[in-house]
Amino acid sequence: MINDDYIKKLKERGKDSHVYTKFQLIGLEIAQILNDNKHKSIYIKLCKDKDPETLLSIAKDVAERKTIENKGGYFMRVLQSKFPKSEKKSKLL
Repeated sequence: MINDDYIKKLKERGKDSHVYTKFQLIGLEIAQILNDNKHKSIYIKLCKDKDPETLLSIAKDVAERKTIENKGGYFMRVLQSKFPKSEKKSKLL
């Protein structure tokens, strides 16, 4: 059937990587460095919003620490201290 061939073709295309920008590549590198491929989309988003080179250096530093079990969680905690959330402005009445 034509439908089955189309589905097979889509599955084959899905196996290929679709990295188009530098921040996507660095986000995927961070996920691999931290051994956290489950959350790779978060790292890509962070690289889009923050400085990707800084994030990459933080990830490498975290990965070198042998005592850390959850490297992805530790990485996020370090980011919170480096890039604190800006306080929401109160609405004036």
